[in-house]
Amino acid sequence: MGKYRKQLFKISIGLIIGLFIYMLGLTVFDERQSRLLGVIAFLVVLWTNEALHLGVISLLPIILFPALGIISTKATTVNYAHPIIYLFLGGFLLAIAVEKTKLHIYIADKILGIFPATPRGMIFSLAVTSALLSSILSNTTTTLLLISIAIFITENIKLKMRFALAIAYGASVGGILTPIGTPPNLILLGVMQEHGMELIPFFQWMWMVAPLVILMLVSVSFLLGVGVSDVAIQREATSTALDTAQKKVLLLLGSLIVLLLVNAPMKPFWPGLGLSESGILLAFGLVLFITPFHILEWDEDSKKVPYSIMFLFGAGFSIAKAFSQTGLADKLASYLLDMTTITPILLLLSVALLITFTTEITSNTALISIMLPVVYSVAEQSGINTTFFMMVATVCASYAFMLPIATPPNAIAMSSGVVNVRDMIKYGIVLNILGIFFIVMIAEFFWKGVLS
Repeated sequence: MGKYRKQLFKISIGLIIGLFIYMLGLTVFDERQSRLLGVIAFLVVLWTNEALHLGVISLLPIILFPALGIISTKATTVNYAHPIIYLFLGGFLLAIAVEKTKLHIYIADKILGIFPATPRGMIFSLAVTSALLSSILSNTTTTLLLISIAIFITENIKLKMRFALAIAYGASVGGILTPIGTPPNLILLGVMQEHGMELIPFFQWMWMVAPLVILMLVSVSFLLGVGVSDVAIQREATSTALDTAQKKVLLLLGSLIVLLLVNAPMKPFWPGLGLSESGILLAFGLVLFITPFHILEWDEDSKKVPYSIMFLFGAGFSIAKAFSQTGLADKLASYLLDMTTITPILLLLSVALLITFTTEITSNTALISIMLPVVYSVAEQSGINTTFFMMVATVCASYAFMLPIATPPNAIAMSSGVVNVRDMIKYGIVLNILGIFFIVMIAEFFWKGVLS
């Protein structure tokens, strides 16, 4: 009975906190918006204290949102079939094939042969590799490709967790390095075009954000490296030659990376083909079941897919939809407009805090789509350079490190089975605060001069 009492206690804590947030919300927001805030608080507590299985908690919005009159069942469930979920499915199938053929051992051995075979050396190398790939591929794709390799470099549980977080955090950090690295960057460019603003040139963008990326990568590596300097990494002996199955998987991975790199810049020239990263990854994942590859067997290997993580993202997209449909996002934006009388540096800090911590519980793409037009208005009313101000908001939307629903890389790190929510919050809150500080300081003392 002890186990069940403990579970009931954890659920009760979630209900109490949810009810408290609901009551607190009524002082500022309307009834429907306050109910949404209460449900989000309840879900976040359950995700944090692990009162129920991750998959069970992630399916609760389908019940709670309609039951409490937040959004309808149809408006909720459609988010559990979001295109990015099929990108995950394809990526997970590829990761399962890498593990099944033991290709990860071969690749990990090659990585260890290049970089220092120390915990800190590996954390830094994994974070940097993830960041650089994420600047040209989506952070989701990058994390899916690297995570299965990272967690098999060592058998030490403590190191596995830190390696997985290094990949996830590195992907989020590096996604801002180029204008095409993450969806919020592209949304910013779209909003600038709508307002007839001059777009930031590709290499100027990289030059502006490079100091931030470097500072954050050093911070991620230092933070995750604390307390593991005395842990040894044992290299596993591997054959110098790849077997047939490994060659097939390596060929698929290489072809996938080439296609992803070619597809992004070529999209304007073949829009009718409809090639998307979701479709490409799913196609490559399904090829693994087909001759001549035939690496995976559905009855056996499909059981290894972490469906709970796919449900988790459905919950995240549902929360984003509820934010929009209840008008909660617009309400937050209106409060932001009321702050135009404060000093520019405080306004900048307030926007950075609002965007960073709000995107922990909703899609960064959805949030930045809603907030950028508001930030533009705030900047105009405050006499601040609009490009400068919107760029701060855009970068903050990608720098959420605390919760698995915040970004796809965070969710993928959770799916590895070596990271729990408490660990992510412990490291993530420090990185959130550091990220806000670095963004505001670099924006104030560097970007302002470049964009003036």
